[in-house]
Amino acid sequence: MTDLLTQSLGHVFGRPELLELALTHRSVMGKDHNERLEFLGDSVLSCVISDLLYQRYPQATEGDLSRLRASLVNRVALAKLGRRLKLDSYLYLGNGEDRHALSDAVLEDAFEALLGAVFLDGGFHVCGKVIQHLYQSELAELVLQQSSLKDAKTQLQEVLQGRNQPLPVYTIEAIEGKAHQQTFICQCCVESLAISERGEGGSRKKAEQEAAKKMLGRLSR
Repeated sequence: MTDLLTQSLGHVFGRPELLELALTHRSVMGKDHNERLEFLGDSVLSCVISDLLYQRYPQATEGDLSRLRASLVNRVALAKLGRRLKLDSYLYLGNGEDRHALSDAVLEDAFEALLGAVFLDGGFHVCGKVIQHLYQSELAELVLQQSSLKDAKTQLQEVLQGRNQPLPVYTIEAIEGKAHQQTFICQCCVESLAISERGEGGSRKKAEQEAAKKMLGRLSR
């Protein structure tokens, strides 16, 4: 019965007992269950998704990457993947569990346990390939959002280039405060349009980004 599942995964288990363990819910009495594999799979999934996002979005900030990862590994997302694999049909359940009314939490746990089993069976590289395969459509949808992950300076540069305008000029006008708690004040000037905006931040980079963000807002009016 699990042949279809392994086909969907793109991985044939050399140790089929790991697959059986991954599919065993804790409600099954007298047998080992999948909670330890769930712990392992959760860690591997987070690492693989983090690496995929880091490579895919070189312009993204830490916050951007964290939000994208959260959208891919939250309970709803993992339960959706579990249903796509039809894990509700394959799980070994104890008495009192309704196969047709399994919660998102049960499917999330089973999906993570399955990845933990793949990791133990084939290693990190193999598990990474399985995860990338399972997330094909989700990652494809994220590509459509890539422009929103570009920082303000990059977006401003692209807007000006699209209008055949010269690139903006950034100038630090002042640095205020003590050495350990400075505030940078930056001016972003688009000389060809005779307009400028100011930004403040705890570093030159942050001040420039804030000024670029304000300039983008001005140009969009």
